[in-house]
Amino acid sequence: MKLSPNATPLEPADLLIRMHNLVGAAVDVTGRSYGQNSRWTCHGCGYTSGCAVLSLHRGRANEHAAWCRAAYHRLG
Repeated sequence: MKLSPNATPLEPADLLIRMHNLVGAAVDVTGRSYGQNSRWTCHGCGYTSGCAVLSLHRGRANEHAAWCRAAYHRLG
């Protein structure tokens, strides 16, 4: 199985958690581990959440990774 080119994007300096969706695209939770200073981004479909507390994003990013089948490929 060929993985998405976004399976291993460069890690941002504030990366807290990295998981992968169903086709291997990275889903990153970034920010700080306290306060409403974290967000998550799917490198497959491009969805980015708003800022909230880490405990909320951990679960939502995991849920998203469990069903997302997007594998963004840049053409050209």
